[in-house]
Amino acid sequence: MLAFSVFSVFSISFSFFLSFTDWDILTPFSFVGFKNYSNILHSEEFWRVLKNTLYYMVLYIPLIIIFSIVVALLLNVKSKATNIFRTIFFIPVLTSWVAAAMLWRWLLSPYYGPINAIFHFFGVSGPNWLYDSNWAMPAIVLASLWKDVGYFGLIFLSGLQAIDPCYYEAAEIDGASAIQKFFRITFPLLSPSVFFVLIITSINSFQLFPQVMIMTQGGPFGSTEVFMERIYSYAFKYYEMGYASAYSWILFVFIFLFTIIQWVFQKRWVHYET
Repeated sequence: MLAFSVFSVFSISFSFFLSFTDWDILTPFSFVGFKNYSNILHSEEFWRVLKNTLYYMVLYIPLIIIFSIVVALLLNVKSKATNIFRTIFFIPVLTSWVAAAMLWRWLLSPYYGPINAIFHFFGVSGPNWLYDSNWAMPAIVLASLWKDVGYFGLIFLSGLQAIDPCYYEAAEIDGASAIQKFFRITFPLLSPSVFFVLIITSINSFQLFPQVMIMTQGGPFGSTEVFMERIYSYAFKYYEMGYASAYSWILFVFIFLFTIIQWVFQKRWVHYET
């Protein structure tokens, strides 16, 4: 309780207080009211950050769900090598984001990266990836997919193994095809897992940080600036603690509202087996 009070309750309360102040750590607090919030919401930077975050979510969330389900379906096949493949797919999850981001910086290098070398081998000129404002965010999405697909694939795998085989046996008797069994049995009964992954990936997308800081640092030309990157920069680069705290509470509101909306609409498409 002491640790929770010091590192959670006090920290959250103190950041809320700071969001109404102008404080650079060295000088006394200067109360400014809602000025920080007003400046953020009326700045072009905020709308660029929101646009970049939503762009990441639109690319990342559908792809991570699709690829994770495909991986789960492949790993659900009974084989002697299944455990080996499960380990291989899960290795990126255990890799730290620092190491993973450095790896992807090398892979996506336009000068000596192997990905562009493969494009060049087939006579195609590869993009500049992290140095091109049009390709920087897709590059971060690509790295995030590689890092996360093993974890969410494992979640979907547990959901698949919880489905009663009797449903598939009955479907086979009725002559259902593999596609019909997936969309009429597998996906509806997997929808609670899909909903969980949707919630987690949405929250993680709003809190996108390590891959951006290591791979692009918000560039080029602000094309990968996101909420956590801005919060970190204002707090620990510019020492504008009040401004950074206001940014963090705006981020909290977005995450809270987005999660509530998902929770309300899940009643329409999530099916719990009874």
